[in-house]
Amino acid sequence: MNRKKLFVLIAAATAVALFFALDLGRFLTLHALKENRQALLDYYAQHRLAMVAGFMVVYIVQTALSLPGAAILSLAAGAVFGAAMGTVYANIAATIGATLAFLVTRYLLHDTVQERFGARLAKIDRELEERGLNYLLFLRLVPVFPFFLINLAAGLTRLPLRTFFIGTMIGIIPGGFVYCNAGASLATINSLAEIASPRVLGSFALLGLFALVPALYSKFRGKTAAPH
Repeated sequence: MNRKKLFVLIAAATAVALFFALDLGRFLTLHALKENRQALLDYYAQHRLAMVAGFMVVYIVQTALSLPGAAILSLAAGAVFGAAMGTVYANIAATIGATLAFLVTRYLLHDTVQERFGARLAKIDRELEERGLNYLLFLRLVPVFPFFLINLAAGLTRLPLRTFFIGTMIGIIPGGFVYCNAGASLATINSLAEIASPRVLGSFALLGLFALVPALYSKFRGKTAAPH
């Protein structure tokens, strides 16, 4: 591993270690958000640009380093900026953060993984290159795998960066809006479980299946058109 890669790895590991050592996660709880909402609103009223910029930086760092707290940050976006603009700010920040995590993983580990498992991953990589957007939309919409895990796993494949960025930005809109909209009515929320209800998760799953239809149709059509 060259010096640049080692530096990036050490910097990321140090940032994660500091997050847990300083117990910064205590600020990313529903209780803390409710207690500090008025202070955040007051600051936003006086320093709108600084508040938006600061929020987005925190969200980008949280997502890029795969730290806990994304749900609370989305709730905070809705509580401070409103459902519509909160969704916009959270979506942009989460997409940028996810893309950074994707790039760091690809930069640090891609070559090693390809050397060891290149032959086994060849078919998967080919599918992702050809129909990656549909698969990524499915993964973003259906909450089967954690958000951060998709970022890291995608970085180990040959999924094009543009496809990852677009698929992430579009795929997280529904979930982001649900949390931001809930944050706009923060006083009525007692737990995060109330937001991600079975009905909401079922709706996401249905959207995810619709996103996957074009890829499945293309594969089926390719098999039927193949010479026997």
